[in-house]
Amino acid sequence: MTSLRGWSRAALCVAGIAMSGSAWLGGAVTAQQAPAAPAAAEVRGNVEHGRYLVESVAMCGECHSTRDPQGNIVAGTKFRGGAMPARVPWPADWPVMTPAIAGLPAYTDIQAVRLLTQGAIRRDGTRARAPMPRFRMSPQDAADVIAFLRTQ
Repeated sequence: MTSLRGWSRAALCVAGIAMSGSAWLGGAVTAQQAPAAPAAAEVRGNVEHGRYLVESVAMCGECHSTRDPQGNIVAGTKFRGGAMPARVPWPADWPVMTPAIAGLPAYTDIQAVRLLTQGAIRRDGTRARAPMPRFRMSPQDAADVIAFLRTQ
């Protein structure tokens, strides 16, 4: 798994700024704009701060969980995906189901950092569909969120 162990906080911040700057430049980040991550490391984040961000700020479980007919989250399904709990009355390209985010299946740490710091860019480089928030987290907050979700 590719990740960020060994990067200093300053290097992560510079990489995050360089990556977010690609939107201003109208294109993708090139190798000259952001350093490549070490190949054999892991994201080092604070699990408790990640829990706070996931549960109290981003409130990920509100969409990425299964709900009963009364709208309550079904026990044991938090962060495990489910039917999209909200719909809009106008035509919209919203997903019918939300993906499981417990453990961040199928995401490397680098892909997860990109998702959380660059405005919801998915593994394949496309933007996640609404209503997924366009997060612009700091690299450290993203590392904390990843550390927490990997424990779920």
